[in-house]
Amino acid sequence: MLKILMVEDDNSVAEMMKMFFSKEQWEVDIAKDGVEAVEMFKAHPDSYDIVTLDLNLPKKDGMEVAKEIRAISLSIPIIMLTARDSETDQILGLGIGADEYVTKPFSPLALIARIKALYRRSHIEKDMHASNGLKYDVITKHLKISKDRREVRFDDNIVEGLTPKEFDLLYTMAQKPKQVFSRDKLLELVWGYEFFGEERTVDAHIKKLRQKLEKAGPQVVQTVWGVGYKFDDSEV
Repeated sequence: MLKILMVEDDNSVAEMMKMFFSKEQWEVDIAKDGVEAVEMFKAHPDSYDIVTLDLNLPKKDGMEVAKEIRAISLSIPIIMLTARDSETDQILGLGIGADEYVTKPFSPLALIARIKALYRRSHIEKDMHASNGLKYDVITKHLKISKDRREVRFDDNIVEGLTPKEFDLLYTMAQKPKQVFSRDKLLELVWGYEFFGEERTVDAHIKKLRQKLEKAGPQVVQTVWGVGYKFDDSEV
């Protein structure tokens, strides 16, 4: 059963989604403002599977809440819910660690589908026993990637701070070095649903992924102008 922290100051939206979540047999805690949201998450960071986060909040803005939650947990999936629809707000939200960006008004059923897709790709079973052996699913010239441990090593240096979507992007491309992936194809493979052509979502995540990879070694995610991106560490 999923447990969701929903940060939403609009009572009608919160109660509506609570009803839909209950039908899915999901548990939900509701925070009415940014300060309460951070306090609730900080008190029980391991008890939540997903955070849905309104951008316009009293006491503390949703951007700041996302930043503080991400500082506590690098792996918790965050979906931003907002009435704003500008590209700048979207890129800012994704850039500070949100995994999804949903513009109000939204369909409750569509939001539930997104939560399920994100959960499937990012949630690590808490009861899973760590393997004593070192198993890597992807091994390239410089990178080793373990899907179970969500671990990336660049020449034996751990790549720190990857969010679920950043990890999934790298894992997807590294499985097929030198293959060029269009933005639409990455949306399909990583996000797992039709994203209505919001290709800047991919660009924002690639930018953050590159910044984190550069702290461990040379850049291995390359832009193929006019097409998309590829992973290639054969010549670095």
